[in-house]
Amino acid sequence: MSKVYRATDVGLVRPGNEDALAVFSPECYMVADGMGGHVAGEVASGLLVEVVQEQLQGKASLTIDDLRSAILVAHKEMQQAARNTPAYEGMGTTATIFHIAAGNLCWAHVGDSRLYLLRHGKLDQVTRDHSYVEELVERGKLTESEARVHPQKNMLTRAVGMEGALDVDGGQFALEAGDILLLATDGLMNMVPDASISRILQEEPGDKAARLVSEALSAGGRDNVTVIVLEYAS
Repeated sequence: MSKVYRATDVGLVRPGNEDALAVFSPECYMVADGMGGHVAGEVASGLLVEVVQEQLQGKASLTIDDLRSAILVAHKEMQQAARNTPAYEGMGTTATIFHIAAGNLCWAHVGDSRLYLLRHGKLDQVTRDHSYVEELVERGKLTESEARVHPQKNMLTRAVGMEGALDVDGGQFALEAGDILLLATDGLMNMVPDASISRILQEEPGDKAARLVSEALSAGGRDNVTVIVLEYAS
């Protein structure tokens, strides 16, 4: 049986937690990192989780298009909420979700939260960040190490709730026994290098999500941090 660990923390600097997470049937796992003034970020991530669960929960089987469609419904509802409530103007959120069925994983993604796969001791980032610095890295204007400390590293090029249409990334792959899947908001990756993340994921036994959050806090905890870890057993 697969093991699932989850943890979220406000961090050591921020006054509130604008992250959200959800684990629900049929074997769906999701994290979100809200943004916006006052309470708008918390509202955005909470609304995303609520709407996506309403769209997907309890269905017999899901596809990539189902995941994308659920995020797009949340996108429209968030835009409407911002129009109706001035305090919510400019709110948005990342959205990274995956679903497992019959040994296969499908995922959908917007923003700079991430899905990772650890297989045979190698940690790979499955999703691509939708951020200004990621575009600079892809164009060869920045190195990965420079991107980690760039002053505009948190500037998103895509987010659920932003004005206009939304393009939702998606994909799928077959799982292998022993795979470890990680969903995380950028409060983890901005504080903890991939090498440390990989090491913690391979430690036995224990709550790996709690260990990753603790590592982010020990490194300064400058942001909210949210983590879901799934150890897959076929």
